[in-house]
Amino acid sequence: MSMFKTGHIDNFTRENLPPRDQWPWLNQAFIDANYAERINASYELIDKTIELVGPDKLAIIAADGNYTYGQLLAKISQMANYFESIGVKPGNRILLRGPNSASLVILWLAILRVGAVAVTTIHLQRANELEKMLGVAKVQYALIDHRFMEDWNLVSNFDGQTLIYGGENDVFAKAAAFPTTHTACDTASDDVSILAFTSGSTGIPKATIHFHRDILAIADTFSKEILKPLHDDVFACSAPLAFTFGLGASVVFPFRVGATTLLLEGAPPPVLIEKVRENKVSVLFTAPTAYRAILKSTPNLDLPSLRRCVSAGEHLPESTWTSWFEATGLKIIDGIGATEMLHIFISASDEAIVPGMTGKVVPGYEAIIVNEDFDELPTGEIGFLAVRGPTGVRYLNDVRQNVYSVHGWNVTGDLYLQDANGYFKYQSRADDMIISSGYNIAAPEVENALLSHSAVAEVAVVGEPDEERGMLVVAYIVLQSDVAESAELIKELQDHVKQKIAPFKYPRRIVFVKSLPKTTTGKLQRFRLKVEDK
Repeated sequence: MSMFKTGHIDNFTRENLPPRDQWPWLNQAFIDANYAERINASYELIDKTIELVGPDKLAIIAADGNYTYGQLLAKISQMANYFESIGVKPGNRILLRGPNSASLVILWLAILRVGAVAVTTIHLQRANELEKMLGVAKVQYALIDHRFMEDWNLVSNFDGQTLIYGGENDVFAKAAAFPTTHTACDTASDDVSILAFTSGSTGIPKATIHFHRDILAIADTFSKEILKPLHDDVFACSAPLAFTFGLGASVVFPFRVGATTLLLEGAPPPVLIEKVRENKVSVLFTAPTAYRAILKSTPNLDLPSLRRCVSAGEHLPESTWTSWFEATGLKIIDGIGATEMLHIFISASDEAIVPGMTGKVVPGYEAIIVNEDFDELPTGEIGFLAVRGPTGVRYLNDVRQNVYSVHGWNVTGDLYLQDANGYFKYQSRADDMIISSGYNIAAPEVENALLSHSAVAEVAVVGEPDEERGMLVVAYIVLQSDVAESAELIKELQDHVKQKIAPFKYPRRIVFVKSLPKTTTGKLQRFRLKVEDK
C-alpha cells in the first residue's frame, strides 16, 4: 500500500499491487531526497518546465502539429477538463492506441494530469493481443487513433467507452470547447501513473506498474547523469511510446529539461537520418539494427547537429559501435534497461565509454552478478545480472512477480560479467547462452565476429539441440546484396570466426536467409528461428 494518502478514487491498480514483501528493495534515500509526498508527473513535466524555459519554447515537432510548451499546456488542460466532464476518475485506466504523434503525447499527459492511469499500446497490435491486455488491466476508456480502428473494432472483451482522435468525431474537437487551464490532480508520489506491458511475452502479458515519481526518476538518473541533456537539444527516437525506452527518449527526458522532441510516426533508417538532418536533431535514440542499416544505406554521415547517440533494446555489437564512430566521430551510448525498471540502469557516456562494454551502474542504482543459488560471483565470472535502485518491478496481479524480484533484487534474465574496473559486459540473454561440448558460448559474441566480415549484413546465432555436442552453434545470415551464397563462403565465414574468437565457438552450421525475424521496432527475435527451422 501507499506510504501517502492516495489521490485515486478508483483503487484497482493499488489493490492489485504485489504484496509489499514481494517488491524489490528501493533506494529510499534517493526517493526521499528528490520527491515530495505529492507529485503529479504531468504537472512536473509541463507546468514546472515552463517555469524553467518559458511558454514560448518549442516542445514538439510532429506531422500533426508543432507546439510550444505554453500551447501544449493549453491543449493538455482542455483535454483534462474534457476527461473529467465525461466521468473519468483518478485511478481509472485509459488505453492509448496510435503511433507517435503530438496528439498521443497530449493525451498521455492529460491522462496523468487527471490522476488516471495510462495504458499505452502499440498501434500495430492485433485484436487478440489487445484482448489479453484488457483482461489484465480492466481498462474503462480507450483513446484510439481514427486510422487504427479496424483491429480495435474486433476486440470482444471491452465494454468501456471508446473515444476517437483525428478524423470524424475527433475528441480534440470536443475538448476545444473547454477551458485552457486545469488544476492537476493531487496525486501521491506513489500513485500509479502508467501500466507498461512487457514486449515479447508468450501467453498472458505482464503489466508493469510505475508511479508518478518513477516517471521522474528515470530522467533524474540515466538522463541527468549519463545523457546530460540541454534545454536547446532536439530529441528523436524510433521506438513507440508504448515502449518505455521510447517514452523516456521522446517525452520524459526532453520535457524534464525543456528541450524539443521530434515525434515520428514511422522511422525506417533512411527516413530517420533524413529527419535528423532536416530538424537538426542533437540526441538520437534507436536500436543497433538501425545504426547498422544507416551505415549501409547512407553514404554521407556528416551530421553536424548530432551530439548524442543512444542504443538500447538489444545488444550493441562492438563492431557496430566502431563502424559508427569511424563514420561519424560519435560514440554511441550503450545501455541496458527493462520495462520492469522503466528505463536504463547501466550505461556510460563520453570518455567513460569502453567499446564492447555496456557501462557502469547509473548513479542511484546498484548491480551484482549472481549464480543460480543467488551467490554473488567474483569479478570476471559470467552470471545473472541483478539490479536495484529507485525503480523496480511491480507486476499487476501476477504470480510471476517472484520470478523477477528475488531477494530484493530485480533479476533481468541477462547474463553479464563485471570487470575489475566496475564495467558490465553483456554475454547474452539467459536463454541465448549456448552450451556446446561443455563450453559456454554467448550467441552475441559469435554474431559480433560474423558481423565483422564484409559479406555479412545481418546475423542471428542460436543454439540447436545436437546429440553429439548437446547444442550446436547455428548462424542465420543475411548476406550483403552483392554477395552470392556458396559452400566456399560458408567455410570462409567459419574460418573468419575462428580467427576472431576462440575456435570452439565457430558456427558448425550456417543458414543463409533473406531476412531475420524481428519485432515491430527492429529487435531481433532469436526464439523464432529456433522454432521456424524445425
